Amino acid sequence: MKAMPVEDLIRVFIESLAVEKGFSDNTCRGYRNDLEQFLNYLAQNRRARGSGPVDIDWVDNLTIRGYLGYLHKRNKKTTIARKLSALRSFFHFLVKRGVTEENPAESILTPKQEKTIPSYLPVDEMFRLLDSISTSGMLDLRNRAIFETLYSCGIRVSELVGLNTLDVDFRQALIRVLGKGSQERIVPIGKNALAAITTYRQVLQRECGISEEVSGPLFLNKNKGRLTARSVARILDKLVSACGLLTPVSPHTLRHTFATHMLDAGADLRAIQELLGHKSLSTTQKYTHVSIDRLMETYDKAHPRK
Repeated sequence: MKAMPVEDLIRVFIESLAVEKGFSDNTCRGYRNDLEQFLNYLAQNRRARGSGPVDIDWVDNLTIRGYLGYLHKRNKKTTIARKLSALRSFFHFLVKRGVTEENPAESILTPKQEKTIPSYLPVDEMFRLLDSISTSGMLDLRNRAIFETLYSCGIRVSELVGLNTLDVDFRQALIRVLGKGSQERIVPIGKNALAAITTYRQVLQRECGISEEVSGPLFLNKNKGRLTARSVARILDKLVSACGLLTPVSPHTLRHTFATHMLDAGADLRAIQELLGHKSLSTTQKYTHVSIDRLMETYDKAHPRK
């Protein structure tokens, strides 16, 4: 690969992620944002090296350590770890393409992560939220179907907005989901979610003439286009506020809630891993901490000789 400005190297790297590894647009956008932030850091510190464009040969182990120190004042350890991972991947790509001889990020240890317990809603609060959603109009019916589906299936909000009408198998109560890395999986869906989707699509067809038998987005915005993840988050914020819940709730909270309720009801951890689309069981195991904490609380309250 010929010598290029750093901006162009980043562009070529991002293109390779999409073409060669099949990464989603959201993932590629995240890599691009992290690398552009690093580029801005280099640009801010180039005065010490004189004027001129940023040169990739400037970057060594100390440069990256300095950057991590800069991030430490402004970011959580999880964010720093992600940005370091992006740099490792970027420089690994440059080494393979012969742009640089060494990967300066390779020997830097990832910051030790804090163990966080996912936030979730208790069963009664989850039901309270769903039951509070009005069914008086088409958009209300859509919102009810959206959040019934998120809780019923435990899918990511990006997976939800990517659903098409033909991805729902009403007869077998299954949906086809396109997850991270364009990996497809089949997920069961409950009767309440299916009923909510059916009612919404029937009203949509009656009022707008959009049939569920024609392939297209399952959930539509007010302009009849595909709904976005950001829009779903905004809708949920309004519903949570109207419902009076004190716990902060995001679409991902509903995914955590699904997993926690399944585990508490006795579902196998491997089955939950499959339903969530996690590559590693260790990612799913974080939900066991929630149940263990509740188990210890019950033990402390109930055992006569604890």
